[in-house]
Amino acid sequence: MSHITPIRQKWAGTMTDRERFNRQIRFQSVDRSYNMEFGWWEENYQLWKVFLDNNITSEWQGNILFNFDKMGGAHENTFLCPGFEHKVLERHEGYNIVIDGNGVICKEQNTGHATIPHYLRSSIETPDDWKRVKEERFIIDDPRRFTDIAKLKAYLPDDRDFPAGVHCGSMIGRVRDMLTFEGLSYACADYPDMVEDMVETCCQLVEASLDRLLPHAKFDFATGWEDICFRSGPLVTVEFFRDIVMPRYKRIRRKLDQYGIDVWYTDCDGDVRPILPYLLEGGINALFPFEVNGCAHPGEILDMYPGAIRILGGVDKVQMIKGKAEIKAYLETLVPYVERGGFIPFCDHRCPPDVSEENYFYYLDLKEKMFGIPK
Repeated sequence: MSHITPIRQKWAGTMTDRERFNRQIRFQSVDRSYNMEFGWWEENYQLWKVFLDNNITSEWQGNILFNFDKMGGAHENTFLCPGFEHKVLERHEGYNIVIDGNGVICKEQNTGHATIPHYLRSSIETPDDWKRVKEERFIIDDPRRFTDIAKLKAYLPDDRDFPAGVHCGSMIGRVRDMLTFEGLSYACADYPDMVEDMVETCCQLVEASLDRLLPHAKFDFATGWEDICFRSGPLVTVEFFRDIVMPRYKRIRRKLDQYGIDVWYTDCDGDVRPILPYLLEGGINALFPFEVNGCAHPGEILDMYPGAIRILGGVDKVQMIKGKAEIKAYLETLVPYVERGGFIPFCDHRCPPDVSEENYFYYLDLKEKMFGIPK
């Protein structure tokens, strides 16, 4: 592994990264804002000179290069185990027909550009299909899921100086990935018991994982992934989310509470507002990375649920694309929310290649001037 030399000074401070994160996310005073970003598109590594010159090809390398505050975590496989083998079924000019790791047959571009595949058909269309896949790939006590506890303890000692989260999987987002959006819509109507059993299975896998992990490390927060919303709202009905998904969140929340983990974020793009009351009731009280254009200005949500919801992210990438004046104007709208606490600002998803290097460095410099100077 080659050594990476940071090209920026770490933001000055009087707290450890762990103290700072834990206080800021809980609306307490801090020396300065926690400094993090959510990575970059794959294309950035081939287009940005700073990455090419420093041989940066991954997010963790970029985090070291820019000297962001450190964050860690632990997770186990709480879904398909094993996943489906990725296979090319047909090759064409410009695209391939493949079966992906979720067992979905899809059309993928083979031009070298990062794009979302066009999903054609799921491997699970009937309860019989699900029964077979569940028996083969959703065995809860499959040892391939288990963490090496000795390594976990060495990586996350109680006296570490960086925050770390425990992953709580996905109740419906990964199910959507496996069924496809269209397939999930049909399955909710045609086979509701099958879909609920999928959600229940995901919940049991997370519960088993937490039982293995929580006794052996002190976690500062919990994480999750759903990605179950788009610009027009959730991909499932609000009633489905309330009646089928939320009760499973409550079971996971009970386990987290036993170990004093009071902050739990989920990664869900799009407009989460219709389901936000049920995320909160289920025990999820933070949103990450909170895409602005798919939902709202982060201040709207923070004002709507003062003291109850946290946001990580929320810096509108569209303004970062436009230019320096737009970046400055947008960051200024975030000042009262950063000062209030419960809000850690960074680009509202992976930074796209449309953001120029010049704009990105201006953004990093301005963010430090506005939020990174110790008080």
